[in-house]
Amino acid sequence: MIWKFMVLACSVAGIVGMAIGEPPSDNAASAQVDEVVRAQMREQKIPGVSLAVIRDGHVIKATGYGLANVELNVPVTPQSIFQSGSIGKQFTATAIMMLVEEGKVGLDDSITKYFLETPPGWKPITIRHLLTHTSGLPDVWGQTEQDAYTKGIVDSRRDYTEDELLQRYVKLQPQFPPGDKWEYCSTGYQLLGFLIHRLTGKFHGDFIQERIFQPLGMDTARIISEADIVPNRSSGYVMVKGELKNQEWIAPSLNTTADGSYYMTVLDLAKWDAALYTEKILKKSSLEQMFTPAKLNSGEPYPDPYGFGWQINNANGHRVVWHTGGNQGFFVIISRYLDDRLTIVAMTNLDEFHCDVVKMAGAIATIYIPATAGANPVKDW
Repeated sequence: MIWKFMVLACSVAGIVGMAIGEPPSDNAASAQVDEVVRAQMREQKIPGVSLAVIRDGHVIKATGYGLANVELNVPVTPQSIFQSGSIGKQFTATAIMMLVEEGKVGLDDSITKYFLETPPGWKPITIRHLLTHTSGLPDVWGQTEQDAYTKGIVDSRRDYTEDELLQRYVKLQPQFPPGDKWEYCSTGYQLLGFLIHRLTGKFHGDFIQERIFQPLGMDTARIISEADIVPNRSSGYVMVKGELKNQEWIAPSLNTTADGSYYMTVLDLAKWDAALYTEKILKKSSLEQMFTPAKLNSGEPYPDPYGFGWQINNANGHRVVWHTGGNQGFFVIISRYLDDRLTIVAMTNLDEFHCDVVKMAGAIATIYIPATAGANPVKDW
């Protein structure tokens, strides 16, 4: 899918009715958050929201709103499982950085070093380019937004093996010299998943399960499987001509690629957030690279600063790294205010074209960090 982000100097008017000043107490803030979330659910017609607010690695609010399944009238709880969408990219990037630390791959290695079947024109493309969406490769889901499921590079209704996907991708021609521009590219992250498999002998989802999810106690995080019985699984919904419909159907294999194919809860992501303040998974120096905006060949940062699997912004002097994920009737966000050690995780079960979870997270951030008012990340599509 296509994700383009920017920060605009516009206020979240009418969302949080408070003056910039000292943050409220946790109890007062919690009540204001409830008002914000419920108001936006009504406005956007969102069936359900699972929310966690985390301070300094500790959950200070975890709540469910609305319905995880509309047909069965099942309420959302913090234990409700949602699809990750492109939030999954930060786990792929982390896995690559683990392999960098182990000396198994270099960020500035050409992708052709590991994929001999790639064409000569790919030689300038490095691992770093794939991580930062600067490879120049076309996005697997095409540039068609809502038509992406049927007009992308692959047929989303057909199952593919990794080798079959790779054979399709190696026929792609870069659209611009690597490093010249930034253009969101899920193709690159799928290739990184294939690389993890080649370097470790393990499917990327198994590697991430063993090296990240299990050590951190992210007990309900796992690769998507619509066939398995998954307790507390939420249903995804799309809005079609103002009417709520069930989520799109995607071939099972395309729901297991490394561009973002996980089930997880807000509580899983709270454990992930806590680990990012430590060196349990990666060295501090590796995390700093992930949270540092990459630069183009010109030496300039691109308009939408991006590190490795994280969007990077500054909200009135407050550093924030964040990412959204949208897939099959879900739209979710993790937004980490690094200096404030505050994180907001919001997971919804409405498609990204009719839901604005970025607006929701920004409004919540303004409650806890009033100085960010008017400068939090916003959705631009």
